[in-house]
Amino acid sequence: MDPRVEKVLKMPLYQRVLLLLLILGVIAGGYAYFLYVPAQKELAKQQKNNKKVLVELQEKRRIANNLPRFKAEYEKMKKQLDLALNELPNESEIPNLLTSVAGLARDNGLEVVEFKPGKERTKGFYAEVPVSLKLKGNYHEMALFCEAVSNLARIVNVTNLDLGKPKMSDGVAQLSISNTVVTYRFVENPPAPKKKGRRK
Repeated sequence: MDPRVEKVLKMPLYQRVLLLLLILGVIAGGYAYFLYVPAQKELAKQQKNNKKVLVELQEKRRIANNLPRFKAEYEKMKKQLDLALNELPNESEIPNLLTSVAGLARDNGLEVVEFKPGKERTKGFYAEVPVSLKLKGNYHEMALFCEAVSNLARIVNVTNLDLGKPKMSDGVAQLSISNTVVTYRFVENPPAPKKKGRRK
């Protein structure tokens, strides 16, 4: 028999019990440190991931359940956008639109003295296209012209309206009228906003 085993067997009972408990403690400690604790950490991590996945799943189910409503809202917004874009002429339509505005002035009895297109001003997704108009006519003719402009399918505004002093002509008060007619154009690729540089 191995002398070390014999030595252990000759020990008093309480020392053998303590030695056995020590060996079992080392085995239990090794098991806990190398197997049990890492497994518990992995389990906690997987449970946390599981909760996150469940929340994502519930959110996706909610979206999927509301998909018909979202599609209906999308279609409604798309129609509203199309209607709004129809009111903004594209670049090729601008000359015809402005010519038709001058035609409306003549059709309502006004004399077009000056028709001067201004510089286009880009304002994000749209651009303002101004035209300076100088007209001659009476107040009633100007009111009819403004009404006709408001009935156009496209967005056109009459701004900066200045009615000069009336002069009598054939018993009718004639006005020298200056105003700016502004229409708007949709800008497909608006320029990026300029960044303000730091002063040194």
